[in-house]
Amino acid sequence: MGKMLKPQWLLPLILVGLVMGIVGGWTRLGWSGFPNVNSAINHGLLMTGCFMGTLISLERAIVLPSKNWLAVPLLGVLATIAILAGQQTGLVVILYLQASRYKLVEQWILCLGAIGWLIGNLLVIKTEFVPAATTWWIGFILFTIVGERLEFGKFLPNPPWSKYLLYALLILFFLGLLIPFHEGGNLLQGWVAFLVGLWLIKFDMAKNSIKKAGFHQYVGIGLMVGYSWLGVFGVSLLLLEEHPLFYDIFLHTYFLGFAFSMIWAHAPVILPAVFKKPETIYHPVLWWGWSFFQITLLGRMLAALLKYPEVRQSLGIINGWIVLGMFVLMAGIMVWKLYFKALPQNSAQKVV
Repeated sequence: MGKMLKPQWLLPLILVGLVMGIVGGWTRLGWSGFPNVNSAINHGLLMTGCFMGTLISLERAIVLPSKNWLAVPLLGVLATIAILAGQQTGLVVILYLQASRYKLVEQWILCLGAIGWLIGNLLVIKTEFVPAATTWWIGFILFTIVGERLEFGKFLPNPPWSKYLLYALLILFFLGLLIPFHEGGNLLQGWVAFLVGLWLIKFDMAKNSIKKAGFHQYVGIGLMVGYSWLGVFGVSLLLLEEHPLFYDIFLHTYFLGFAFSMIWAHAPVILPAVFKKPETIYHPVLWWGWSFFQITLLGRMLAALLKYPEVRQSLGIINGWIVLGMFVLMAGIMVWKLYFKALPQNSAQKVV
């Protein structure tokens, strides 16, 4: 299968999951522009499984020697049913193999994240109740992002105690996943998320990147804003449990604010790697799309907090279009750089 299946063939299909997830989100907001009841019902599965989980699976599969592991993200693009049937198990195996090979703590953190995804999806199968899986999916993304950031920053001169502090926080977050959400689990997760956000702002290598120019600054600021959203997510868990739009606020400060900020920061490096191209997808025009995304998301969250449903709906719709537009923009930049502009000899840039 590895010789027949190319990673670049999977990426457009992964984006189909994103499109359907966004359409489902629009339907849940009450917009009838592209009504799709099935996408609305499976909104969380489409965004977390068909898109985010499959994208992470693809990112991890392409670095393994055997391309047969591309079967793991392939399951994710077939259907949500295929995700629940076994895709997450494949990601656990991939990350276990990588952790066993390199024996690094950050690899085991990534593996633990994949286990969280597996547990969440199994809960959906057992209960047919998506909210039962939500916190485990949150853990999946958190452990994945933190593990990857530790990989990138393993040579930073941070004090040894800082890593042990982070490990302790992650253990506490995992314990928070085991506690019923409304019986204190949300409070423990909220405190830990807030503190992990502060840890990343203080110790992640993004703090050095923001001092540079161009691509590095774009990534650094994007990461720092994402870490700030993680802190906002933590505060929402701590303070807004009685708010009528509590779930909307904490879910989207996390999955849109934190997770998508990570995607915008890493995509300029990850997407060319999928296509085996040496160029990063960066152009100053990305700042416009990134800024509009952050502004509309912030506006949507404030509208939800202040209970302005029409503003919340309008900004949510616009935000969804901007997400799609960002991927179109990145695709256009990649085509322009690779096919209409001569590549310099050493164009690949180190990820930050």
